[in-house]
Amino acid sequence: MQVLALLAFSVAVMAEMPTYPQRIVGGTVTTIDRYPTVASCLFSSNLVNYTQICVGSILNERSVLTAAHCTYGDTAKNWRFRVGSTYANSGGVVHHVKQIIQHPTFNVAAPADNDFAILRSSTFILFNKNVKPVSIAGNNYILADNQPVRAAGWGLIFEEGPFSEELRHVLMLSVNQDICKRPYASVGIIITDNMLCSGVFNVGGRDQCQQDSGGPLYHNGVLVGVCSFGFGCARAQFPGVNARVSRASTWIRQNA
Repeated sequence: MQVLALLAFSVAVMAEMPTYPQRIVGGTVTTIDRYPTVASCLFSSNLVNYTQICVGSILNERSVLTAAHCTYGDTAKNWRFRVGSTYANSGGVVHHVKQIIQHPTFNVAAPADNDFAILRSSTFILFNKNVKPVSIAGNNYILADNQPVRAAGWGLIFEEGPFSEELRHVLMLSVNQDICKRPYASVGIIITDNMLCSGVFNVGGRDQCQQDSGGPLYHNGVLVGVCSFGFGCARAQFPGVNARVSRASTWIRQNA
């Protein structure tokens, strides 16, 4: 993941990509039937050509959870999302977005504290074997250190590398909060209690990357994190940082 100017997320650039971290590094290709709760979040600056730049998780028949930094400053018309497809930019069903709900305490300068946004669909999401709602971690969900967690998305397959058109997934570990705080503090970034770190500390090689932002982090099939930011991708000393779902589960349920 790249930590760049945080206000640049929704600036229209040639590639129409936000500058936040989002990616799957060190993983393998998978299929949507294994991750039917995943959605490809599509952005357009000209409201004509929509391209996957973020990832989301299906909450119910009308809403998808993603990262607030993905949609910061945008209108609903800038976004659509695709469900039920292994591929980022083809297949499945594409839904128009009628409303973006940002977490009220999202802080783009923290960076990205409470990095949650909900995309409300204009049409109902129809469930099937490739399209299902995710189970989210509740307020009291405890994720211990060094627990196996999985991420899925269509992001870069290595830092500054190409993105994947096919869905990929990777197995990582939850990282102790204090261990995660130290390297980020050295570059002036505060890791708050609303954040959850994942990767393979002191080893690296597994992470999310550009175009994985907003994507899911699962523990035993439960959504515990939303891909938020990082420093590079899959670096040994810098775990990936997710928005911690348990800290916002009440807000998510009330607004989904």
